Amino acid sequence: LWDLVKEMGSVPGSLSIPLLNKVLAMFWKLEKSKAALEVLDKFSEFGCTPDGDSYYLAIQAAGKKSMVGAAWGVCEKMISSGCFPDGEKAGEIVTFFCKGKKVKEAHSVYLAAKEKKVQIPTSSLDFLVGALAKNDETVSMALELLEEYKGESLKHAGKSFAAVIHSLCRMKNVKDAKKLLMRMVNLGPAPGSAVFNFVITGLSKEGEMEDAKDMIRVMESRGLRPDVYTYSVIMSGYAKGGMIDEAHSLLREAKKIYRKLNRVTYHILIRGYCKMEEFEKALECLKEMKKDGVQPNVDEYNKLIQSLCLKAMDWRTAEKLLEEMEGSGLYLKGITRSLIAAVKELEMEEVSKDSQEA
Repeated sequence: LWDLVKEMGSVPGSLSIPLLNKVLAMFWKLEKSKAALEVLDKFSEFGCTPDGDSYYLAIQAAGKKSMVGAAWGVCEKMISSGCFPDGEKAGEIVTFFCKGKKVKEAHSVYLAAKEKKVQIPTSSLDFLVGALAKNDETVSMALELLEEYKGESLKHAGKSFAAVIHSLCRMKNVKDAKKLLMRMVNLGPAPGSAVFNFVITGLSKEGEMEDAKDMIRVMESRGLRPDVYTYSVIMSGYAKGGMIDEAHSLLREAKKIYRKLNRVTYHILIRGYCKMEEFEKALECLKEMKKDGVQPNVDEYNKLIQSLCLKAMDWRTAEKLLEEMEGSGLYLKGITRSLIAAVKELEMEEVSKDSQEA
């Protein structure tokens, strides 16, 4: 076929752009990528100038063999020529480069097409924003592209906004993440609970506890109910900052909304009280946990027993907890079990030594 076309091309004016495009389309379907690229290179020799469809077909043909580098070479020619295919096809090119992990190149295609007034579909914009948001160095590009959503498309852009907010929080740029979230609150698209949780988690990790609590109020004002995870994240932030009583207060607030919380919420408090060496409160929290119908597991008992032995030297309470564990069918690791015996033995040695001195 290609030999026939070249023979026809030897006669001036015998070949046209539509005919050559049909040849490109055939080679694309036949997965003859190199042949398609050769056809494109021969356009000028045949007295023809590639149009937007010519570049599109050559790029798609190269993509059949994952020749992303060659496809980008064609794309550069397309951009410099200013000849773009229609919006749907231009969108396919953007998506192709995103899938080929050439997100910066995909971004360049989008901007060049926009400059030529080519309307790329929202689905391709969504794909591009999501791909840019995955990499720290291109998150700023994704953030800028959010300005492209207007009117009806903005209402359905929640996933794209969420991807950027999640990435900003991952990069610890909580300030911009919060700013973008508040923009969603005021202008749309309407944020869901997951987006709030991204920002609340980021604020809590940064120790911005009042801002984190304010986000809960904003959620509630929009008819969204903070889930147990939301409360756990803020409680963890309080506990890490040594504000364990505030964390406990938040637990009580959560209990008014949810009949039963998860084990993590209580574990945060038990660890926090042990860290502050407030063992009585830690034990009370364990009792509260069981009273609320949440069964402690080995982690809670292990943390309490280790803290009681190493910090308070209270082997008696630790031994009672061990008995309680075994009564619940839980098994303590040998190293922690031997710790109780060691502290007990140490105390007995001290008592024996004191009696001998007396």
